[in-house]
Amino acid sequence: MGILEKISEIEKEIARTQKNKATEYHLGLLKAKLAKYRAQLLEPSKSASSKGEGFDVMKSGDARVALIGFPSVGKSTFLSLMTSTASEAASYEFTTLTCIPGVIEYKGANIQLLDLPGIIEGAAQGKGRGRQVIAVARTADVVIMMLDATKGEVQRSLLEKELESVGIRLNKHKPNIYFKPKKGGGISFNSTVTLTQCSEKLVQLILHEYSILPEGAMWEGPRSLRPFHRVIVGNRVYMPCLYVYNKIDQISMEEVDRLARKPNSVVISCGMKLNLDYLLEMLWEYLALTCIYTKKRGQRPDFTDAIILRRGASVEHVCHRIHRSLASQFKYALVWGTSTKYSPQRVGLTHTMEHEDVIQIVKK
Repeated sequence: MGILEKISEIEKEIARTQKNKATEYHLGLLKAKLAKYRAQLLEPSKSASSKGEGFDVMKSGDARVALIGFPSVGKSTFLSLMTSTASEAASYEFTTLTCIPGVIEYKGANIQLLDLPGIIEGAAQGKGRGRQVIAVARTADVVIMMLDATKGEVQRSLLEKELESVGIRLNKHKPNIYFKPKKGGGISFNSTVTLTQCSEKLVQLILHEYSILPEGAMWEGPRSLRPFHRVIVGNRVYMPCLYVYNKIDQISMEEVDRLARKPNSVVISCGMKLNLDYLLEMLWEYLALTCIYTKKRGQRPDFTDAIILRRGASVEHVCHRIHRSLASQFKYALVWGTSTKYSPQRVGLTHTMEHEDVIQIVKK
């Protein structure tokens, strides 16, 4: 019996089993086995395969964004508009057959944009090179889900289901659960919330199913078992997603207004080049990037070459980006910008930088 058949059998048994106090342990073990088999399904095949054209591309730039969507929703047209890369676009499906990279230059940052082939229903099981497409998407910092505005919510729900089944969680936070494996002997279990759907005994049974003996387990929430399976398996990726509805020039204004008010959503038209500037602004916010400018003593700041860092970066991160030995020679820094009470302000390595701050580093 293959993995897909085993998953199907367990799902049927879970559906048949009544949910009550007497069956909660049995259901917990079934869900543990289900998560285990799904994790095995994501592992690459060890059997030798024929050599072919490479699919993934080398990561470059300050951030990586993956374009995901069904065939013929406008991904290639969007890539051609946003970057200097020309991706073939046509009126028939599956025009793009491999991963095509491009670079968006915005606010001094180089954002790598990947045009991935259109995925179809059943991509998680490998249909239409679906596994390869989703594997590349897992390496991105942000996912842009390109949707056809003329087809309602059908595409969005199907794509979310495919990504969910391969361990990609969109616009969700990691569960606040911690466990530390050890070689043998006993279990220490602590919870800071009231557990309503599981108990310490059930947690021990699930860990035994995975042959794990934790030294300590800290449960700070949530109260259900499903996030616990995700933490044990360890193959879940939590990333922000921007839902982009294309072809709004073909629907009514009322429908455009309804789609635009949805959370994490942007409406555009690649054909008429509508709302693309706002999409770039939203993408910048989702990537959480900041521009830091440097200044030499006695000279004006260099606004032509910004240092791109993640939001919340400190002066120490700036030092490491300039040179790896600079932090060890650091004495103090002068910072101009919104992160300081007055300009310039003398700060240390732990000072948090903000967007468009100017920094002058003084060495020992």
